Amino acid sequence: MTHPFTERKIPFFLTAATPCPYLPGRMERKLFTRLDPGEGPALNDALTRAGFRRSQAVLYRPACEQCDACRACRVPAEGFRWTRGYRRVLARNAHLHFAAAPAEATEEQYQLLQRYLNSRHAGGDMAGMSFGDYVMMVEDGAQRSYIAEYRDDAGRLRAAALIDQVRDGPSLLYSFFDPDDAANSPGSFLILDAIRRTAQAGGGYVYLGYWVPGSAKMAYKARYRPLEVLTPSGWQPLNISEDAVEDGPGHGEDGEN
Repeated sequence: MTHPFTERKIPFFLTAATPCPYLPGRMERKLFTRLDPGEGPALNDALTRAGFRRSQAVLYRPACEQCDACRACRVPAEGFRWTRGYRRVLARNAHLHFAAAPAEATEEQYQLLQRYLNSRHAGGDMAGMSFGDYVMMVEDGAQRSYIAEYRDDAGRLRAAALIDQVRDGPSLLYSFFDPDDAANSPGSFLILDAIRRTAQAGGGYVYLGYWVPGSAKMAYKARYRPLEVLTPSGWQPLNISEDAVEDGPGHGEDGEN
């Protein structure tokens, strides 16, 4: 019998309760484990499919005592419903050129991230991030990871996304873009292009982190259809009406995926 990763007991830990960043008045706790540098990507693959997310060398999922609003979500790329609006987003960004760069932080990426944070998240937790912090964000715990870079015809970096390539598709961890391009919906474009590329490569899923109904930051993900969410019975299609989906910040313009 084969095993996807080294046979060992994986230690999990539970954080103390802290205020929820998505739903006011609620408290959050997280279950987490650390990635062993010698483990390889298999643990990240397995736990991503089990609803965990990677942040540097930590894999975590919500484990709140009185709330289960956060649902891991993913888009089946081949069955994605390309609305006219989504095709317009692709068209507005058709001048951008994609390249998969190694998961190695660069000063150019960092400067773009700073512009993005100063414009859209000046009071957020990531404000004031140093270049060293960015290096850790990109390189610490990288697991088949890369930076999706998008450049204009002059070669200027306009948008980027940190992505893990797990066994059945890309997991989008964090995206950022030039705030001057906001009218082109670049955050949505980064998600749509990942879906398009995954479908062109033969299918699979695009993992988008957590769908959180009632959260202005995270509820928008239900607009990417069909969307699957992880339930106690496994991955299931999300069945809610279009009218029930809250508008988010530009349907993907908020960086965190």
